[in-house]
Amino acid sequence: MSFSRRAAGATNATTLRHNPLNAVTATVERITDAAGHTLIRKELQQPTAAAEGPWRASEDPRHWNYWRRELEVYRDDRLREQLAGTGLVLPEAEVEEHPGGAVLYLEDIEGRPGTAFTLDDHAALARGCGRWQSRPADDVPWTSVGFLRDYSTTRDVPWKLLADDAAWKKPLIADNWPAGLRSAWIELVAHRNELLELVERLPRARCHLDLWVCNAIRRPTGEIALLDWAFTGDGAMGEDIGNHIPDAVFDLFWPAERIAELAETCIANYLEGLREGGWRGDPDLVRLAVMASGVKYAWLLPGLLGRASEPTHNAYHQQADSQYLFHQRGQALSFIATWTAEALRTSN
Repeated sequence: MSFSRRAAGATNATTLRHNPLNAVTATVERITDAAGHTLIRKELQQPTAAAEGPWRASEDPRHWNYWRRELEVYRDDRLREQLAGTGLVLPEAEVEEHPGGAVLYLEDIEGRPGTAFTLDDHAALARGCGRWQSRPADDVPWTSVGFLRDYSTTRDVPWKLLADDAAWKKPLIADNWPAGLRSAWIELVAHRNELLELVERLPRARCHLDLWVCNAIRRPTGEIALLDWAFTGDGAMGEDIGNHIPDAVFDLFWPAERIAELAETCIANYLEGLREGGWRGDPDLVRLAVMASGVKYAWLLPGLLGRASEPTHNAYHQQADSQYLFHQRGQALSFIATWTAEALRTSN
């Protein structure tokens, strides 16, 4: 039964956790038909002239938030061939376009969600990513270019709070963030452009660019399905791993106390995957990309300073315990500051 015919007989729909801020995505839901079959329905919407904000959609095929990119990904047989044998898979999909948008009907992957990944699962994901990115990718006109810079520098950020003593004395900050984080983050921000330039001149690969636990499911067979390819495009070799590690902690899917263990495991397995795929480049440049790509989060700390007085706080759009959330994020931010500082020392 095709995805579209199965969807036509849907008897139940459940909205799934996703980023509601992104103007490209109208909804993501699990649909069940009368026979009990399920699939994922993801509705995409064309940009509107009135759209504003950092998550607005784009008609530019090279923009990081190009609204049609996932349609192109799921129609790309070459990408499926590149993933073959890596341990990673692209879900089966069917696309329906309509005026003003499109609908993706996606295979509902059964298995362990990335939000519940063990260290071995993270290792398998990183190794598969290395095998995939060791393979040269065709140049296609719809992949993003300049993602790291454009995504991280187009936000409305309260930078002045970095120098605001009162902001740093708020209880959620003073009680939960490590000593030295303030000076370390000021240093990171001061060298933001240098770090971006560093990542931009390191060895390149076709990257997912939103690699993290909410976009991965491990099948019982061991293969890992990667979801949400909306940002995919040019990136530094190792940039995906540099995103995957801190994001798992920021949204409370991996304990901050074990972030160093997660980082060591993911980097080692990514490098091993690259070698298994025939890549013979300099591993130190890959490690450098992983560390320097932490500049992506330069905006996050001042943003958290600005929200520290709010009565409630969310982790990936669900309410979380504020004390625990700020403690975990403070540890992860400190880890990133150490990463970027080491990247700057190493590159000079």
